[in-house]
Amino acid sequence: MQNVTRVICADDTSILITRQDANKLQEYLTATFIQVSEWFKQNSLSLNINKTYFTHFLSKSIIHSDINITYGNNYITKVNDLKFLGLNINNTLNWKSHIETILPKLSSACFAMRSIKPLVSQQMLKAIYYSHFHMIILYGLMFWGNSAHSARVFRMQKRIIRIMTGSRSRDSCRKLFGHLNILPLPSPYIFSILRFVIKKQGIFLQQITRYMNMIHDRFTIFISLRQIQKSISQEYFI
Repeated sequence: MQNVTRVICADDTSILITRQDANKLQEYLTATFIQVSEWFKQNSLSLNINKTYFTHFLSKSIIHSDINITYGNNYITKVNDLKFLGLNINNTLNWKSHIETILPKLSSACFAMRSIKPLVSQQMLKAIYYSHFHMIILYGLMFWGNSAHSARVFRMQKRIIRIMTGSRSRDSCRKLFGHLNILPLPSPYIFSILRFVIKKQGIFLQQITRYMNMIHDRFTIFISLRQIQKSISQEYFI
């Protein structure tokens, strides 16, 4: 079916359905779930109803929906937050729940760094930083890096940088990042976006070509209108 995308990872299957109209979305949900149920039956599989959820992604203009999915005599549980491949996703895609999940882990890394700092060299501190802090903030950064809540992660990164360098809590971190050769949070976010664009440049080239064609068509229409207006103006003055 159109507007239906399947994502399969190991033994987990996710289905993404996109429609602008709520009624059409309900129809697509029902039809898709019937197809999924039939596929399970044909392949001698069963659906674990206790581990099956669905969420309705909402925008600022849509704050409520009455969409339901049934399987047999049971309703599929509707949730506002779910965990997908290690990322905590909520139905408004503001990434608040994911960031609140990783903040305690980052705080624990800061505590460990403060405890071990007097005992090891700075090179070892950097190794600990990359293995217990940096790897956490890198995962999924391309998705949540532009969230307003990412500022809390950036503050936590500044905190661990000050601990590593023995700086005071109000000292500027601009030179400290350079001294340790560690990138501040916005930099790896931008880098991850650039890598994605390069890897998927075919998609972006198609969009750019389509956009340029639209501009060309509009420009052609604009020129034609100007020519018509000029012609009319000349005839009027004659």
